[in-house]
Amino acid sequence: MAAPVRGVRKLLKLVDFTPVPRRYRYKKKWELEPESGLSPTPSPDCSPNLRCFTFSRGDVSRFPPARLGSLGLMDYYLMDAASLLPVLALGLQPGDTVLDLCAAPGGKTLALLQTGCCRNLAANDLSTSRIGRLQKVLHSYVPQEIRERNQVRVTSWDGRKWGELEGDTYDRVLVDVPCTTDRHSLHEEENNIFQRSRKRERQMLPMLQAQLLAAGLLATRPGGHVVYSTCSLSHLQNEYVVQGAIELLANQYSIKVQVEDLSHFRKLFMDTFCFFPSCQVGELVIPNLMANFGPMYFCKMQRLP
Repeated sequence: MAAPVRGVRKLLKLVDFTPVPRRYRYKKKWELEPESGLSPTPSPDCSPNLRCFTFSRGDVSRFPPARLGSLGLMDYYLMDAASLLPVLALGLQPGDTVLDLCAAPGGKTLALLQTGCCRNLAANDLSTSRIGRLQKVLHSYVPQEIRERNQVRVTSWDGRKWGELEGDTYDRVLVDVPCTTDRHSLHEEENNIFQRSRKRERQMLPMLQAQLLAAGLLATRPGGHVVYSTCSLSHLQNEYVVQGAIELLANQYSIKVQVEDLSHFRKLFMDTFCFFPSCQVGELVIPNLMANFGPMYFCKMQRLP
């Protein structure tokens, strides 16, 4: 089940979004919390200005494809609603410098921009083909004046070396790493990562993920925050990577990292998502027949001064 994020209108000084077309008004909407009787005041730990539209629990209907809006940009972006949780957890504040270390194909990059908080955003991905997809998404959804003001910088560097390239630089870093993409792997025959021929690559994923997370933490200024995320159910790719990267920074760089509690996300979105109850660190959305979102693991860390 996919959910569209409303199109980008005034990303730097975002006040409101394009009115919801009549054909979408029957869909459930959430901003920073579901319709659960909670206070409408946004949580200070959540990135602002994001709106997501989903069908009600148990409804497996599909949203129609996005169309060009009145500004010549696509009017919304279709993505798994759980994919917004890492961006919300990052807790962007106005004027933040932000790094999206593994940005392609671009859904989370758009969400980061839509918060209206990014003074500068570096969007990186090692794959040149995926960078092409990212560029296409940015041209389809982001106003030209924002792209031309160099607010968004697109690069294709090895993310594992980012700590050497731009260490101690960013206020917020999103590390949405390559993973086994469990949902897509169920339906993908060609080049499936669970094929026997890709066994070695699959076994090496946790090491790559830990290196990327460590680089993201090194690129963060002391006191800054990092969110690590995957779309996998694997503990090896989730909690163990977080713990391994934290140990790596402590042992090799004498840098302390603190994992932050995200349990309030369960209360905020209990009406929308099904959360795995026993994560050691971070939170995991698991697919459910009545709430078919995820899997999406996300964990927030602070690099201590």
